[in-house]
Amino acid sequence: MSQISQVNKTLKQLLRQQQITYKDIALKLDMSEANVKRIFSTESFTLQRLEQFCDILQMRLSDLFVLTEKQVQQISQLTVEQENQLLADPKLLLVAVCVRDAWKFDEIINYYAIDKHQCIQLLARLDKLKIIDLLPNNHFKSLIAQDFRWIPGGPLEKFMEQEVMVKFMAPKQNEQWLFRFYLRGRYSQSSIEIIQRKLNQLTKEAAVLNQEDADLPLNKRQHIGMLMAMRPWEPSLFENMRK
Repeated sequence: MSQISQVNKTLKQLLRQQQITYKDIALKLDMSEANVKRIFSTESFTLQRLEQFCDILQMRLSDLFVLTEKQVQQISQLTVEQENQLLADPKLLLVAVCVRDAWKFDEIINYYAIDKHQCIQLLARLDKLKIIDLLPNNHFKSLIAQDFRWIPGGPLEKFMEQEVMVKFMAPKQNEQWLFRFYLRGRYSQSSIEIIQRKLNQLTKEAAVLNQEDADLPLNKRQHIGMLMAMRPWEPSLFENMRK
């Protein structure tokens, strides 16, 4: 992706987060909405125009460039210390997950038992951990990549195995499976690699859809858990019958 395309992407994310539309920009700059759309679609930004957009966002042009650079350097994996700090405070972990899933400040405090002051403190801690960039007026920008992965064998993975995956596989009463399928077989190494490649592609596509749906209000998005796993395994029921 070119540098100007990355600036365009960052700018759109900031506008979306502050719920500023092309129509709002057009009114503030005395332009037609069609002209604003054309600037973004063709990426025909002048420095003066970028500065005007930044003024609307209540930030400096240099801040936009810094955020764009950080966008390129998004985190795909945390350190052990970062994972431990998240797990030490359930509310900090909750806010980190909300941020990664493109929740807005007001959505977090309206949906969960976290007041405004507490949420600001939690966001400040995430900023200190380099997980987000905390911006003016309680806005923030996630530094976590959509293809984020836990440290293999690390604190978050152990937590997920013990606290999340077991409960995920045992739905509460009246909770429905949107999809559930178990497949077993005996495969060659080349077939295993093909399946792994397709699973990796599916996770990337799911991450892109999650990012695209960030434009929608919270009441138009549903909490969904998706677990994909693959490993050499035979049920103990069968294993005990081996010769």
